Amino acid sequence: MKGEKTNRDRSMTKRICHSRKRSASGILPEERFRTSRNDGQTGLSLAPFTNRSGMALVLVLMIVALITAMVVEFAYGVYVNTNALHNWQTSQKLSIAAKSATRLASKLIGSPQDAFMKDLYTKGVLQISQKIPFEDLDGTIALRIEDENAKFNLNSLKNPDGYAFFVRLLTVLDLDPDIANIVSYWINASTDHRPKNSGGIQPKDAYMDSVDELLLIPGVDKKSYDRLLPYVTIYGSGNSDSNTFFINVNTADIPVIRSLADNTSEDLAARIISYRPLTSLQAVPDVPMGFGAGHTTYRGNAFHVIATAESGGIRRIVESVLEGNTVKYWKEM
Repeated sequence: MKGEKTNRDRSMTKRICHSRKRSASGILPEERFRTSRNDGQTGLSLAPFTNRSGMALVLVLMIVALITAMVVEFAYGVYVNTNALHNWQTSQKLSIAAKSATRLASKLIGSPQDAFMKDLYTKGVLQISQKIPFEDLDGTIALRIEDENAKFNLNSLKNPDGYAFFVRLLTVLDLDPDIANIVSYWINASTDHRPKNSGGIQPKDAYMDSVDELLLIPGVDKKSYDRLLPYVTIYGSGNSDSNTFFINVNTADIPVIRSLADNTSEDLAARIISYRPLTSLQAVPDVPMGFGAGHTTYRGNAFHVIATAESGGIRRIVESVLEGNTVKYWKEM
């Protein structure tokens, strides 16, 4: 009897120990690894993880990451919108500054006696740059004024003298003289000056609205356009039915002056420029009588104005063409 009681006590003690081990780890030591015979081999497999506190930690971390992402996205959106508003406000101020500079150009053009305007009336270009006079805007504004009468008006090609002038200009610039026929035919379908490829051109049969229109005309390539661009315009004299054109000899460049008459040398053109400002070409030595007769002037009446206002990488440009008190062209960029 005593031996049986002793055996029962030992068995009970063993079960209590096993129960304590199970409660401490959640799984019996011998249950941690189980025998698997799926492949005919004896192997071990890890028992399923059942700790709920670990799952809760992972869930908390995921929520924290999600909230962090939302906060960052919100902060970035506020930053972008704030900067967009600031840039818009700056852009509007720069636009006002550029428009004000254009009005200033109009007043300067109307004051030819001002010594400040000497460059415009002797070189054909006036450039001014200064700090923007706004207390809350740190930037610069640049103004460029060009005399359009220093260039040849392509719309005056209906005039026989205008056609002859343009042929001479093309020759001076080493370009194909047939371009004169091409442009003349584009403007006036009934012209006597037919280009070699007239069958491939659908003429506009009207005045040109932009110098860039040259790029639309078959037979005028980009190289020829770039070469002509500094010396041609569609503003100033030459847009009326009389098609009379005038070149301002006080601002025209050498190729344009050489085109005023046949066989005009570069030396003579340079001498005319050295005598500026002119009131009469006869004041220049060796200028032939009648040089440029009927097509020269000493004062421009059409001006290309570019006003550029810039601050903090933001830029606004107002481009215009002014003829007297009339705005012939206006573009804001």
